[in-house]
Amino acid sequence: MNKLSMTRRAFVTSASAAGLLGASGLALPYYSRASQRPAFTHGVQSGDVDATSGMVWTRTDRPARVMFEVSSTESFANATRLAPLDTSPASDYTVKRLLTDLAADQDIFYRMIAADLADINAVSEPIVGRFRTAPASKRDVRFAWSGDTAGQGWGIDEIGMKTYSTIGKHTPDFFLHSGDTIYADGAMKDEVDLPAGGKWKNVVLIDGKRKVAETLDEYRDQWKYNMMDRNVLGLSAICPTFYQWDDHEVLNNWSDSKDLTADDRYKEKSIHVLAARAARAFHEMTTIRYEPSEPGRVYRKIAYGPLLDVFFLDMRSYRGPNGPDMQEEMTLQSRMLGEQQTKWLKRELANSKATWKIIAADMPLGLVVWDNAAKKAGAEAVSNGDNGAPRGRELEFADLLRFIKNAGITNTVWLTADVHYTAAHYYNPDKAQFQDFNPFWEFVSGPIHAGTFGPNDFDMTFGPELKFIKAPTAEQGQNLPPSAGLQFFGLVDISGASEQMTVRLMDRDDNELYKVTLDPVRSA
Repeated sequence: MNKLSMTRRAFVTSASAAGLLGASGLALPYYSRASQRPAFTHGVQSGDVDATSGMVWTRTDRPARVMFEVSSTESFANATRLAPLDTSPASDYTVKRLLTDLAADQDIFYRMIAADLADINAVSEPIVGRFRTAPASKRDVRFAWSGDTAGQGWGIDEIGMKTYSTIGKHTPDFFLHSGDTIYADGAMKDEVDLPAGGKWKNVVLIDGKRKVAETLDEYRDQWKYNMMDRNVLGLSAICPTFYQWDDHEVLNNWSDSKDLTADDRYKEKSIHVLAARAARAFHEMTTIRYEPSEPGRVYRKIAYGPLLDVFFLDMRSYRGPNGPDMQEEMTLQSRMLGEQQTKWLKRELANSKATWKIIAADMPLGLVVWDNAAKKAGAEAVSNGDNGAPRGRELEFADLLRFIKNAGITNTVWLTADVHYTAAHYYNPDKAQFQDFNPFWEFVSGPIHAGTFGPNDFDMTFGPELKFIKAPTAEQGQNLPPSAGLQFFGLVDISGASEQMTVRLMDRDDNELYKVTLDPVRSA
């Protein structure tokens, strides 16, 4: 596989504007004053890549016409030129498109140049990125996952968001971001006093991060801040990111029951208004695909060759209000996925021909996450903390697990983040209060760059067994900064020969903390 390194200036400079402009009919650029030329402000992204297509994204500093070339070689020899797209203030000068008709298991290089709409002959330097399409046959597949970026006031220091760079060294086929991709409710300061002495310095900070996000532009700024980090930019240029979301894309623990009346940080008190603005920014600033049947939808399946399907859940948009979560029957109030998403997930799992089915959940199944952590009250995640038969949101997942068993669906693995530590859980029906399911694994990772917390208590409704954990000790306390080293990601390798799945839990310094190899269940 060809690998693109961000330090290889030869690749960038060789991707000159001449070829792209030649077909556009535009004059060659003039360079009298750099400020007259448009620029790309926040790098490039790719995402939602399958065997024949993939999304790409960029942003300009002004209204511009963005021209695209796509090639299977670094040199862009025999590149395909696509119709240009225009950026405008309406989408904050972002542009994204679906590249189609690609060859399977192929390195894809994409190059963009921007022409100023007000002065069409003033053009930018080119910007380039790469990804590899999913295979059509069985080959080794590697991907990473984590969650929780720029939370609890820990922003871009002198080192930056190092874990992104560490992930990049493993050259994954894609990176799965499990949610809390931004912290729109996490205002930052220039300096933070550290408990052990010294200061954390956010050496990069913008006004949009000094307060909670309320307006559309403020939500956009949360995304742009993350993309000011060199480690984030480096990974995005060489590796697709598959996004899902959770609560902090809007604000902490949001649901229909969220009451901002007494929260002086917010002038806008409607959670629905804030969620709508946040959702628009999420779709503008990421490479998530557009679903015509439900614009704004986050849940989806990405088929990554014969060995892997990834099912992305949305555990936030369709949930009932947070509360005690002790309903005896499944109702609109007790649902988390919602009826339509649940039907979709069951159908797609049953139809999947892939060896492994990854269920990407933005919250864990068996860990207790309180809506009110101080009082240990209310359910924010699936579990309600009573260790009994399924109630509340647990009913929906008990029904799902029963369906997976009865439908003969094998090789499901759950990946998640959210709780800001890393762990491996084995769900064992012999240890559970609800036992009508087949055993499965759940792996937890994160934070990728945020405060480290935990560990959380188990709820034994589904019988989770703790196989590994790395979290702060009582002596270390909570909300440890990234500089403490407890930043985590996971690596998944699927062997094309044996079809075994190996999961490794890693820290930001690339230490392997835990490893397990899972054998696939073979169909009869």
